Amino acid sequence: MLDKTKEYWFIGIKGTGMASLALILHDMGYHVAGSDIEKHTFTQDPLLAKGIKITPFDANNIKDQGQVIIKGNAFKEENVEVKACIDKKIVWQSYPDTVQEIIAQHTSIGISGSHGKTSTTGLLAHVLGQLAPTSFLIGDGTGKAIKDSRFFVYEADEYRRHFLAYHPDYQIMTNVDFDHPDYFKDRDDYASAFQTAAEQTKKGLFVWGDDTRLNNIQVSIPKYTYGFNNTDDFQAYDIQKNITGSTFKVKYHDIELGQFEIHLFGDHNILNTTAVIAVAYIEKESLDLVRAALLTYKGAKRRFSEKSYGKINIIDDYAHHPTEMKATLQAARQKYPNKILVAIFQPHTYSRTAEFADQFVEILKTADYAYVTPIFGSARENHGNISSQDLTKRIPNSEVISLDNIADLTKFKDAVLVFMGAGDITKYEVAYEALLEQNK
Repeated sequence: MLDKTKEYWFIGIKGTGMASLALILHDMGYHVAGSDIEKHTFTQDPLLAKGIKITPFDANNIKDQGQVIIKGNAFKEENVEVKACIDKKIVWQSYPDTVQEIIAQHTSIGISGSHGKTSTTGLLAHVLGQLAPTSFLIGDGTGKAIKDSRFFVYEADEYRRHFLAYHPDYQIMTNVDFDHPDYFKDRDDYASAFQTAAEQTKKGLFVWGDDTRLNNIQVSIPKYTYGFNNTDDFQAYDIQKNITGSTFKVKYHDIELGQFEIHLFGDHNILNTTAVIAVAYIEKESLDLVRAALLTYKGAKRRFSEKSYGKINIIDDYAHHPTEMKATLQAARQKYPNKILVAIFQPHTYSRTAEFADQFVEILKTADYAYVTPIFGSARENHGNISSQDLTKRIPNSEVISLDNIADLTKFKDAVLVFMGAGDITKYEVAYEALLEQNK
């Protein structure tokens, strides 16, 4: 159980999920501090703004008593603080186990799936927050606890089956599209994790109706599908897209729920919104308030985040799987139909690049120009038998790009440039923006 007499020490506090959780515990009145690498990350700014102490990793940070240690999933025995815990026989708890303690105190809604978790979590947290006190934990480093919350909305990550620590009241599953080939044995192994997560859901499961593996999930609780088809329990239809977003109607079986408008782009955001509407409807919330809340949502961090420099529009997006990339480029085409579309993609891990190479190639071909950075490895996997050149040689109007030739992007004068990736692709974006500033 959570204990306000102790300090909650986060090993790896700058991780996106860890930072979100630290913010929530701080808002709930717990003493929070932690350690991480010294390099600046976007997640540390909200922590520092709350007065949460962040220090470099140091074995002396681990005390013999008075602390609850929360260990980030990425850190193993070679980390000095993890080793200190082992040497002192101090038992840590995991990020998922800590989240479950919060889940148990609320009407909880988890959002899982291969793609769309962060976008859907952010949207649901925003909408429910306009209807009732709502706390939330989002995988973009955002987290907030509201006093006397009715709802707790959180992102549930399937990697290494972390989400199996959770037992929510409701769960939205956006899709089951094979990912993390460095951990899961195959597609069946991956799908089995979602089956177990579904079985641990208490009141209702919401799934995308077009996903075969989600349709195959069997549960004893009510299961609702959402999508664009007449066979879906919650159907979005009469869809109108334009350069400001989309409008559409939703019905639950034969019950008309009315028209909704979003200032978001792409089919995936219509689907995410339909799932949010479904949860609100089942919880008997006012759909008029939902309609109003949807109009004020601006998106999650690093999900179609935009900047403009004259006629140059820059989109920053976390997309790193083929399905996500396709959705992001589709959204860019919808919003900027008359501009040159330039994709700058950073492959994330060698195993994922090898697994989806053919799909990456086909998706990048849909852009007018494509640039691929060197592959971003990980602590688990820092080399492989594939390179970025293996992709670009198969894509017209493409090349490998690095900080050495980032100036090649300045040839575009009226275009939308989409930077996609889950690694450190923002460094390429920052370098490009610096050149734009110089050339003003």
